[in-house]
Amino acid sequence: MKLQREVNTLGLSANIINIIIGGGIFVLPATIAASLGSASIIAYLFCGFVMLLVMGCFAELGSVFTGAGGSYNYIESSFGTYPGFITALLIVLASFSGDAAVVNAIADILGTFVPVFKEFWMRSLFFIFLFFGFGYINIIGLKKGVGFVKLVTLLKLIPLFLVILFGFKEIHPSSLQWDTMPSINDIGEMSLILFFAFIGAEKGLSLSGEVKNPQKTIPKAIALSIAAILIIYILIQLISQGVLGDTLSKYDKNPLAEVANLMFGPIGFTIMTFGAAISMIGSLSSKILSMPRVIFAASKNNVIPIKKLAEVHKKFATPYISIILYTGLGFLFAIIGGFKELAIISSASTLLIYLGISLATLKLKISKSKDISGGFKVPGGFIVPVISSAIIIWLLSKLSQDKIWMFLGVLLFLSIVFLLLRFFQKKSLNVK
Repeated sequence: MKLQREVNTLGLSANIINIIIGGGIFVLPATIAASLGSASIIAYLFCGFVMLLVMGCFAELGSVFTGAGGSYNYIESSFGTYPGFITALLIVLASFSGDAAVVNAIADILGTFVPVFKEFWMRSLFFIFLFFGFGYINIIGLKKGVGFVKLVTLLKLIPLFLVILFGFKEIHPSSLQWDTMPSINDIGEMSLILFFAFIGAEKGLSLSGEVKNPQKTIPKAIALSIAAILIIYILIQLISQGVLGDTLSKYDKNPLAEVANLMFGPIGFTIMTFGAAISMIGSLSSKILSMPRVIFAASKNNVIPIKKLAEVHKKFATPYISIILYTGLGFLFAIIGGFKELAIISSASTLLIYLGISLATLKLKISKSKDISGGFKVPGGFIVPVISSAIIIWLLSKLSQDKIWMFLGVLLFLSIVFLLLRFFQKKSLNVK
């Protein structure tokens, strides 16, 4: 039984927006301001520029390689099984660590209002409710999963829009004046951190095998979602800086709630705090909708040689085994907790995947074996993938030396896993 193509432009855009706008934008304005001050907007524009380049590459590849799996499918189709295997596992591992961080952050936020959420047993029950609840929704039908994503996307944007709509009258123009121009090195380091708030579109594109008319829908959804996200982020940073001024960096735990507190009082603080929780829950729901499709596609293509993961539910036409596996592992990661180092590896691995996407776009343009006449072509020819590749390499160079070695260790471990799986697979075939 095949997956059904039921996702339209609005559904795919909502899924991308929901994944990208997670908890990051609710806390990062203070972190970025601590280094760049009122010039923080430069980092947002830079990250937005990089994302537009990379997403242009995604759009071109997505209009040609229309199967399930998103970035995994694009890289595996372009470079073969081993890069596809590394890509699939890096995406999934990065997502596990991100999900674990998100649900723990939600529990921490709720714990400030309901102390019982600080207890291990309550947190465990809450994690079960989130992971397996969303897993069940997505098993019983894609339409139900996408419908929930659209609803949560709307709910999570309401508190942000309230800050944007009512925040302008509270801005102090002097707080937005630049005292100095930050160095290129500072911009690079802060952009690497800020990138956490921008990455995720590749996870939303994991639904590409279930998208209607993917040649047109994928490029439109990418353009719509990235433009909307960049506008929202820039406005949020400007208002946060304009309202709190030099004190913004002091509220690194919940800066937007402090902005709302100054605007609306305690009720504003409460609404924004729970808005952050809803935002994180929405991001989690989108990942559970999208990420099992990566596992499904990798298993279907025998990159992950476990055939059970490629099974589709006979009644609901969803990859139910992959969904169960993903939610189960996500729950285990959440129980263990403490994924600061994994979060850094997650960011670096995502940038490496983006580098693979840029290189795959170059290969597609050079290749004569693939018919791309009817697909989307990113403007500028070779310029976009070349520039995006160079910028990504530069950003990765901003990692500290110990993080680079840690990241290389993860790649080495995954490579060994790949070789072992291939060895036992060949041995099994020889026995037969």
